[in-house]
Amino acid sequence: MKKLLTPIICLICILVVLLNIDSITDKIIFFLNQTNTTKIEIKNNYYKSNNYTFVSNTDNFTPYGIEDILNIMYSIINSGTTNFTFYCPKEYESCVNDMKKITKDKTLLTHLNNFVHPFNSFSSIEASISDSGEIIIKINYLYTEEEINQIEAKVKELINTLITPNITEDYDKIKTIHDYIINNTKYDLENRDEMNSHKAYGPLFNNVATCNGYTDLMAIFLTEMGYDNYKVATTEEVDENTEGHVWNAVKIDDTWYHLDLTWDDPVSSDGKDYLYHKYFLIDTEELQTADANITSTDHVFDEVIYSELKPLNKN
Repeated sequence: MKKLLTPIICLICILVVLLNIDSITDKIIFFLNQTNTTKIEIKNNYYKSNNYTFVSNTDNFTPYGIEDILNIMYSIINSGTTNFTFYCPKEYESCVNDMKKITKDKTLLTHLNNFVHPFNSFSSIEASISDSGEIIIKINYLYTEEEINQIEAKVKELINTLITPNITEDYDKIKTIHDYIINNTKYDLENRDEMNSHKAYGPLFNNVATCNGYTDLMAIFLTEMGYDNYKVATTEEVDENTEGHVWNAVKIDDTWYHLDLTWDDPVSSDGKDYLYHKYFLIDTEELQTADANITSTDHVFDEVIYSELKPLNKN
């Protein structure tokens, strides 16, 4: 009887292991990776070394809270890395759940995207999140290499042509680019994908843009000219019939200003082209004043995320 009992017990153990192989493997990987260290080996030419209140670059890819996860995600996107893997430590018990929430939050991911160079902005993010704590991130970037090369060459050419030696003030330099984009662009009411109006390519080569196209192109010019900047997005869509809005923020002499080319290039009822400076290099209080008689919520933004733009009269 004893001779029969031993192989039966062994068979039962083997069956238990086979039925739970995925769970057991996950746990083994989890504990083996507690000392795993990861780093971004290569940062492309569009990596921004700038840090902001909401997100900062990090070389520590072991998260211990949501803020750490956001910094890790920002650093991955900002570097231009296509694939990256990091691990949740056993001390951070809610890490996997927090990671799942963040990667499903499209609004939050959009805000993260706004802090990187447009050429490193993503069209989508794929996340494989194991119960063991292994996080695999795949970034699908918005701009193709061919588009980047064409846009970058044209932007440099225009800066050399438009910013003449007698234009020395920051205000005048940025105004020159602001006016050039508006004078050569119409708002794409049809949002035509084939015109790339949602990217910098649209206004630069096809003379049409949505707010995303205006903003991306201005951000590329600002970065090329040496100005710290990022994009600002409305907090959320008001309803299913409305779309969010995006515009630029730029830092000049340690002060952050708003810059909205879309609203300075209005769609007119008479068909004429207009060039405004109502939303050109203004602070948040001036932005609120400019919007005082308008029912639109286009410029309602999260002051926690974009805290550099927080009104001066707020603590």
